[in-house]
Amino acid sequence: MIVTIAIHLALALLTLALLMVALRVIVGPTLADRVLALDQLVSTVIGFIAVIAVKTGFGLYIDIALALALVGFLATAAFARYIYLRGRGEGEE
Repeated sequence: MIVTIAIHLALALLTLALLMVALRVIVGPTLADRVLALDQLVSTVIGFIAVIAVKTGFGLYIDIALALALVGFLATAAFARYIYLRGRGEGEE
């Protein structure tokens, strides 16, 4: 009973977080804000996967969440490098 209520509450809060982060991705004033919002979007989706894994009892979802976390980290690092090199200028290395 309490687990069912916690799962539904977690899904509702994660949905609210997903909407707020999606708004930041769209409206974000700078490229860095958008990159951070995309990183948070990946974290929110990982939260969704974890809650669904608890709800269904299917443990393979946790492996999927771990793989998504690794890909999300690499994407954030690549975006950060892009922003860094973009700010330095063309000829500087």
